[in-house]
Parts: sequence; structure tokens; C-alpha cells
Amino acid sequence: MFVRDVAPGIHMVQSHHVNCYLLEDEDGLTLVDAGLPRVWNELGWAVRELGRTPADLKALVLTHAHFDHVGVAAKLVARLGIPVHAHQRERHLAAHPYSYAHESPAALYPLRHPRAVPVLASMLAGGAAGVRGVAVTHDLAVGETVPVPGRPRVVLTAGHTYGHCALHVPAADAVLSGDALVTLDPYTGLTGPRVVAGAATADAATALESLGAIAATGARTVLPGHGDPWRLGATRAAEQARANGVA
Repeated sequence: MFVRDVAPGIHMVQSHHVNCYLLEDEDGLTLVDAGLPRVWNELGWAVRELGRTPADLKALVLTHAHFDHVGVAAKLVARLGIPVHAHQRERHLAAHPYSYAHESPAALYPLRHPRAVPVLASMLAGGAAGVRGVAVTHDLAVGETVPVPGRPRVVLTAGHTYGHCALHVPAADAVLSGDALVTLDPYTGLTGPRVVAGAATADAATALESLGAIAATGARTVLPGHGDPWRLGATRAAEQARANGVA
């Protein structure tokens, strides 16, 4: 599913319950997160729908480097030679996207949360078991405005992974929260603002603390890595996620 201008100058590609975003300005496009492998054709279609060509894609910025956010990264680098930006603590994970830390055994969640089964099955169909690693070429610095199309500002939101970063786009009054705050938890099937379950979260206590950094952006729209956009403000989203806790 492609949603144009999900916030001003930000376009969403939602595939197999994973979201990627295209930031657009006069300098071209930035891809935020690289989904799962099967997003490749949808991403190409989205670029064409915007009246752009692959040459207009200038950079890939990763909020974090789990396999479901690195999916087509290596292919993009091979085809287009684009730079890959991520926090320096994501470098190893980007190269080895299944080597992530997590607090709880993932295998238990489908048994306890049957609503998650179709979500996880869809992710497998999207290529979740066959993601190639990628080399990070540029480190994100906390607080910097990244010199790529869309000019996102880096907000450290560690916990889901150790170097997870959200991206605040003040001009769009939006924050791309990655998996620091989602509106669909793939491991439980639960919806509404929340932190991803311990099956894929490295440090739940830190993840809950990082919700404050998302709230501090004051953004009206929260654009998560999983689930639908949230338009009732980052502060309210963080409050609800904190109240929901970590499954």
C-alpha cells in the first residue's frame, strides 16, 4: 500500500505489516528503512507514482537494523550505490540483521498471542527469512539534521535496539518513530501506541524511557515502523505506549 503525503513531503509504503517512508524535497528522495525483500517492486512503483526515477533516491536512513527494516538495503546499494545512514551502534546489526538482542524467547509469542500469527506469517511471505546484511556508510549523530532530502533530525530512542533513532521532520510536524513506538506489535497482534514485545526489544526499561524523547518532539503525527499513522500527537502516543507497557 502506498500513501502519498501521509504527512507533508512524506510518503508511506506499507508492505507485509512493515512500513518504509520516502522523504521528498527539491533535492530528491530519502528512503527511511528498507522493509522486507518483497517491498522492492512496491517501492519502485511508489517512486514512479511521485514522478521520480531511481536516480532521485539519494540516501537510505535506518532507524535501526533489524531484518525487517534492512530488507532491500543491500539491493539498493548494489543497484544505485546510495549511502546508508544509521547510528554507529547499529553497524554490526546492519551487517548481520538476525543477530539482535531481545529479552524474551520469540517462539512463545504466537502461542500466547494467536492474533500475531497472521501478521508473522505475512512477514515470512514478505521475505523475512532471507534478508542480506548491508554496510553502514555514514553514522547518525544524535541531534544532527541529516544532510539528505527531507532534512530529518536525529532523536536517540534506544531500547528496541541499542542504537535505535527516531527521525523528527519539523517541516512536516511529524516524527518517524521506527520501532521505538508502533501502532501494531507484530509479536502480539495488539494495536494502538505501544513498545514492541520483548521478543524483539533489547532493553524494555530503556525503550520505555525513550518514549519521552518521542513526546519531546511535540510532533502532531507519529509514523511508526509497524501499524498505521497516529495523528493525535506524539505526547499522547507516548503516554498510551507507556501505559500499555511491554508484552
